[in-house]
Amino acid sequence: MKFPAAAGRILEVMRKEFLQMFRDPRLSRIIFAAPLLQLLVFGYAVSTDVRETTTFVVDLDRSADSRSLLDALTASGYFRIVGRSDRPVDLAGALDHGRAILGVEIPPDFTERLRAGKGAPVQLVLDGTQSNTATVARGYAERIVAQFAERYLPRHPEGGVDLRERAWFNPELASRNYNVPAVVGTLLMLICLILTGLAVVREREMGTLEQLMVSPLRPGELIAGKTIPFAIIGLFDMVLVVALALLWFHVPFRGSFLLLVLASLAYILAALGMGLLISTISSTQQEAYMASILLFMPSILLSGFMFPVASMPSLFQWITLANPVRHYIVIVRSIFLKGAGFDALWPHFLALVLIGATVLVVASTRFRKSIA
Repeated sequence: MKFPAAAGRILEVMRKEFLQMFRDPRLSRIIFAAPLLQLLVFGYAVSTDVRETTTFVVDLDRSADSRSLLDALTASGYFRIVGRSDRPVDLAGALDHGRAILGVEIPPDFTERLRAGKGAPVQLVLDGTQSNTATVARGYAERIVAQFAERYLPRHPEGGVDLRERAWFNPELASRNYNVPAVVGTLLMLICLILTGLAVVREREMGTLEQLMVSPLRPGELIAGKTIPFAIIGLFDMVLVVALALLWFHVPFRGSFLLLVLASLAYILAALGMGLLISTISSTQQEAYMASILLFMPSILLSGFMFPVASMPSLFQWITLANPVRHYIVIVRSIFLKGAGFDALWPHFLALVLIGATVLVVASTRFRKSIA
C-alpha cells in the first residue's frame, strides 16, 4: 500500500532530519548524553535538604543538660559543630566571617529554669544571607529543641495536646523525589527549543531552505517534516530520563505511564511551537540559541520548579498560567508521587493543549510568511 503523496514528502523530510542529526556527533551528544548528564547534576546537586549545617556554640551553662541538648542537635545529622566559646562575641564573629550558618547560645541558668519548668530560653542566631538554608535549619533546630524540652515538662493527665505529624506522598520529605521528576520538564523544553530553532535557521544559513521551497513540498509539509523528528526525539529523551530517575535515583512512580506519555506529547508540541516561533525571528544560529535561552530561563523561574507559584506576586501567578512548563511539572510530580489520574489533572492537560495549539498556529503562520 502506497502512502499519499503528502505523507511521502513529509517522511522524506523526516528522514533527512534524522540523517542530519545522527551525522553530527555534537548534536547526537546534545540529544542523548546531555539529558542524562543534566539529570545526574540536578539529582545530586539541586537539593533543599539541609545536612551538617555549620554551627557555632556558646554554652554558658556547661551542664549535663546543655551537653545533652547539643548532642541531640548533632545526632540528628542536620548540624555539625565547628566551634565553641564562652563569649557571645565569638559567635557573632563566626557568623560574620562565614565560618558558621547557625549560632546556638545557651544561657547560664539553662538547667535551673529547665528543671523548674519555668521555660529555658535558647537563642538561635542564623546567617540570613543564605535564606533558604537558614529557614530550613531553623525549622530543624526548633523541632529538636522542642522535643528535648518535652522530656522536662510537667505531665498533666487531665489535658494537653498530642500532635502527630505525617507527610503524605513523600514521607521522607526528600527533595530529590520532588526535584527529579520536574527535571523531565526542563530538559524537554530546552531540547525542543534549541533543536527546532537551530534546525530551521541552519537550513536558512546554508541556503537549503530556498531549495526545499522550490521543491514540491508545501509549507505545512515542511513544518511537519521538521518538527515530528524532534517530537520523537523528545519522547525518547523523556523515556530515557524517567528510566534513570526510577532505576538510579529510585524516585517512586505511582501513576500511569500512558498518562505521562500523553502529557509529554502535549507539552512537546507546545515546546516545538516555541522553537519554531524562535526560528521565524532569528536569522543566524547564534540568534536562535540566545533567543532560546532568553525564553527558557523565565519559563523555568515561573514554573514552580524552584520557587512556589503561590509565593509569587499575583500578576506573576496569572502569567504562569500561560507557561506550559508550570502545568507539565504539576502533572509529572502528581503522577510520580501521588499516582494522580486524569480526573485530577484534566485542567492542566487542557491548559497544555490550548497553549500548544495556540503557539503552533502562531508559529506556523509566521513560518509560512517568513519562507514565502
